[in-house]
Amino acid sequence: MPAKSKAQQKAAGAALAAKRGDEKVSALKGASKSMYESMSEKELHDMAATKRKGKPEHKAQS
Repeated sequence: MPAKSKAQQKAAGAALAAKRGDEKVSALKGASKSMYESMSEKELHDMAATKRKGKPEHKAQS
């Protein structure tokens, strides 16, 4: 599933780094911590690899 905003993409990248052991899990907060716990490494990779062009900084409230 592609990221809907740059912020969501950054959170997925942070969670992916922790999942791979590049970052400490204790350093995660908020959305990235939730993503780390609930998503697989493949799902995180797919979200973090989304192209940034044309994405809003934050997802619009719905």
